[in-house]
Amino acid sequence: MQAIQVKFLPATNTRGTRVKAITAAWTKTIPYSYDLDDFGNARKAATELLNLSGWASDGIEINGSGSLPCGDYVFTVGV
Repeated sequence: MQAIQVKFLPATNTRGTRVKAITAAWTKTIPYSYDLDDFGNARKAATELLNLSGWASDGIEINGSGSLPCGDYVFTVGV
């Protein structure tokens, strides 16, 4: 089982708000979509990380989710 932590990165003078998905070996940062809520953006980032890592092609998918006290989201992935 693997966990994906998702954090929100605030806008800067040169970049808009972003969403970053993190595992021990991979990271994926995407722009924040105002068409989605925070959870939807977090799930989208986690899904894109799954596809980037190649895990999705191995039949691994998101099994569960939750939030951490710091405000980040966490998704568990497995077969």
